[in-house]
Amino acid sequence: MNKPLHNKTLFITGASRGIGRAIALKCAEDGANIVVAAKTAEPHPKLEGTIHSVAKDIEAAGGRALALQLDVRDDALVQAAMAKAAETFGGIDILINNASAILLTDTLDTPMKRFDLMNAVNARATFACSQACLPFLLKADNPHILNLSPPMAMTAHWFKDHLAYTMSKYGMSMCTLGMAAEFESSGVAVNSLWPQTTIATAAVEHNFPKEIYLASRTPAIMADAAYAVLTKDSKAATGQFFIDEAVLESEGVTDFSKYAIRPGTPLFTDLFLD
Repeated sequence: MNKPLHNKTLFITGASRGIGRAIALKCAEDGANIVVAAKTAEPHPKLEGTIHSVAKDIEAAGGRALALQLDVRDDALVQAAMAKAAETFGGIDILINNASAILLTDTLDTPMKRFDLMNAVNARATFACSQACLPFLLKADNPHILNLSPPMAMTAHWFKDHLAYTMSKYGMSMCTLGMAAEFESSGVAVNSLWPQTTIATAAVEHNFPKEIYLASRTPAIMADAAYAVLTKDSKAATGQFFIDEAVLESEGVTDFSKYAIRPGTPLFTDLFLD
């Protein structure tokens, strides 16, 4: 059986739960090396998953794991984590900028502390992690950076209700746009991936009404779509803003019911998609 990610090394931020964890487990089935880079090293009272529990799940799924506690806002820690990952597995082939912070508030209701958090974890950390990882990616065969960020539509509609969050997520997408062009001649693919519908993660559970959570899909759809993107030829697929459903349709998937939290419930389209 063809396993294109066998022995490939993936560095995934925010991988202790949700979409990051799902992508890690999907790629582990190929026998990939997964760096689980996230803040949660001890069990959280309200949120499932730690870097250590995910590392065990990865190994059970057939991969190798390195659990690294990492605050992506700390440049020195980011640099050290990349070096540790490359030392452990002999390089880095793929970076997934999955870590994210969210607060869907308007301008007057957004504390500057939360503005700074979202922009630091989303836009700034995507740039910093990519910058720190690129020296290793430039030596890799078929290297990819995948940012979990939306296509950019510069219309007021997506800014007026949650300006700070939109700025931070579009900052990630601007990294995709710019770095894809900058490193295209070097063969490093830089793409974004975003869900067609809301995904049943802790972020959706805590920031949206319960009805939206139940009208969501599981993180598995993003994992399957990410796998499809990451196994493409890096020289042929870069600078794209992929949508999970469209990616899987192009792979021949026609039945998406298995991904629904509550099959038969009309799905809720995610932010930034008209």
